[in-house]
Amino acid sequence: MRSGWLRDEEDELVKRISYRVQAYSGLNMTTSEDLQVVNYGIGGHYEPHYDFARDKFTSLGTGNRIATFLSYLSDVEAGGGTVFTRVGATVWPQKGDAAFWYNLKRSGDGDSSTRHAACPVLVGSKWVANKWIHEVGQEFLKPC
Repeated sequence: MRSGWLRDEEDELVKRISYRVQAYSGLNMTTSEDLQVVNYGIGGHYEPHYDFARDKFTSLGTGNRIATFLSYLSDVEAGGGTVFTRVGATVWPQKGDAAFWYNLKRSGDGDSSTRHAACPVLVGSKWVANKWIHEVGQEFLKPC
């Protein structure tokens, strides 16, 4: 697995992606993380995990990761699904598709149903882009 981070200020395309995520989600991108682009080769995977971590982001002053926007940049011939282990759902990568989910409950506690993993790529290569959106700046924007 290889990954890199792209800042909105570095490229107009990266900035447009943030604008689109904001338009789709209705959330403010000012405290979002830089766009992460990841390539999974044959056998590439990511163990089950949550995107929220209460203590991890305290020092940043941005709050926790309230939401995740995961876009699929390539088709995968076999494997490579994003599986949500607690709810038994799998999103299969198709170029141009995206998945969006809230990581936190209304109380601000982590939502355990968001536990997910990247299944191994069996044939081909998988490219994705992640945009993690943080709590600060969303106080009046998130759905009631």
